[in-house]
Amino acid sequence: MPLMKYVFKPGINKEGTNYSNEGGWFDADKVRFRKGKPERIGGWTKFSENGFIGTARKMHPYRAASGDTYIGIGTHQKLYNLTGNVFYDITPIRATTTNGIVFSATNGSSTLTVTDDAHGALTGDFVTISGAVTLGGLITANVLNQEYQIETVTGADTYTIIAKDTSGDEVTANSSDSGNGGSGVDGAYQINSGLDVYVRGTGWGVNTWGAGTFGSAGDLTSTNQLRLWSIDNFGDDIIAAPRADQIYFWDKSSGTGDRATLLSAESGASDVPTKVLQIMMSDVDKHVIAFGSNPIGSSELDPLLVRFSDTESAVDWTPTATNQAGGVQLSQGSIIIGALRTRQEILIWTDAGIVSMRFVGEPFIFSFTEVAEGPSLISPNAAVSANNRVYFMDRDGFHVYSGSTQRLPCTVLDYVLSDLNQDQAFKVFAAANEGVNEIMFFYPSGTNKEIDKYVLYNYLEGTWSIGTTTDNFVRTAWDEASVYENPLASSKNDSTNTNYIYRHEVGHGDGADNFTAFIESSDFDLNPDGEKFTFISRLIPDVEFRDQQSTSDTVTFTIKGRDYPLQDLSTLQTINVTPQSTFANTRARSRQAAVRISSEASDYGWRVGDIRLDIRPDGKR
Repeated sequence: MPLMKYVFKPGINKEGTNYSNEGGWFDADKVRFRKGKPERIGGWTKFSENGFIGTARKMHPYRAASGDTYIGIGTHQKLYNLTGNVFYDITPIRATTTNGIVFSATNGSSTLTVTDDAHGALTGDFVTISGAVTLGGLITANVLNQEYQIETVTGADTYTIIAKDTSGDEVTANSSDSGNGGSGVDGAYQINSGLDVYVRGTGWGVNTWGAGTFGSAGDLTSTNQLRLWSIDNFGDDIIAAPRADQIYFWDKSSGTGDRATLLSAESGASDVPTKVLQIMMSDVDKHVIAFGSNPIGSSELDPLLVRFSDTESAVDWTPTATNQAGGVQLSQGSIIIGALRTRQEILIWTDAGIVSMRFVGEPFIFSFTEVAEGPSLISPNAAVSANNRVYFMDRDGFHVYSGSTQRLPCTVLDYVLSDLNQDQAFKVFAAANEGVNEIMFFYPSGTNKEIDKYVLYNYLEGTWSIGTTTDNFVRTAWDEASVYENPLASSKNDSTNTNYIYRHEVGHGDGADNFTAFIESSDFDLNPDGEKFTFISRLIPDVEFRDQQSTSDTVTFTIKGRDYPLQDLSTLQTINVTPQSTFANTRARSRQAAVRISSEASDYGWRVGDIRLDIRPDGKR
């Protein structure tokens, strides 16, 4: 028989069985489609060699009037300002203790008991200690006077820390450490850490529509749920708020080393919200907007109340006849899930639909129009703007908004929704990579509590791909090249809790090791009806190598086969293709076949064209 060319349909399709998708691609990892053909995704490298503490769920890069660039980063434990290559800890201080801390050490142990009346700290919180003197032995003043993470909270007045030297190594007390640190020990307690996992709240309006007992009080607080930050810049300064908490303000003019403080404590502050679900700056009119807020005169969160400050003021929230501060309670749903600034409007997702918020000026300031009933957000960060449209994910699938809302046809929808860990769905986030016309949705799968998979959509070609976050690809937040030339994303390392910012679409590696990329076809019959077995004697590959470093650069073609759809695929032949390859002789025999193309390259990319096979009938058995 002559050579047969196999042209596979672009995109991954997992809506049917492997065999029913004959002529298409069925599985992939770290492969995208461009102009209908699969290629290895771009690489990534560290933006800074310096790391930060905690899992970042939000990043906000911006450029100051001076031209300097900054990135506000919120983790479940800290708030940072990245200036240049340095992460400055600007986590607000919750409380301070003056001359009120005492220590107790045990011989042979690195655990110190700290006594501080009504400290209000939680396990995992951070405290900076100063003014202490040596306990008499190895627990010196230098050991005590530094930042500590609280190990355990043992009571309302006590907690423990693990003694360490200034390099972070544990220090064990000896028999001479019998002192208490002196009478002048101070402590500065940072705001309580949030959770790194989602825990469902209780009461009406805390979870999805209709969940909880109608009329019951919700327990939505910043410490009993996944720590999600909203961050924006007010001019050169940063405004930030943990979900269901207060608004904080970082003043650039105070210097990079200064911490953020309560916005409500700033000079001229008036009726600043003390509990919000999300905050944002409006573009042209320069209002600070709180989505979900406490009403004026109340400390209780109203999850449908939208409040906004006076124009060009972050601190004046009191509505008067002479300013543009105000508020509107939405009528749709029971809670605001998230909001996104787009062209000439702000989209607000409640748990029951979408509302468009537009600046109209006096006397109403903003208009609120219901634009969709039904579609919501699976998480506050599951929407992103790209290509003059908004792409978002809810619990039923993927959607696009461009004045109206349409469901996106998706060839991997059932695969993603059935695989998604619904208990941790608040971690889902959308990421735009406009340089390659892509939207990515990162999500936790199965029983995994952290993001471990992604689904990729090419919005110009309408193709989908899938993948995992293995090989140093775990991502928890993303910025779509809004200030910097390349997309930026945050990593997660559970073993060290030290994480990094990465630049994407840089080279072909991961900055440290190789990463595996592959794509695998659905099964195809080697003859028209699949009646006969077929023998494959030759393969002619069509591969474009990019930025090749060596003549030995390799892309591996694996021919797999099986006789019946329910059998497991077995490897029939493995062929290493280099830039010099012309064809490969094979000895592969089966009724059905599939082709897998893979690499572990770190310094070159590849793109696959069409495959030609030299085949002949080989009997019925």
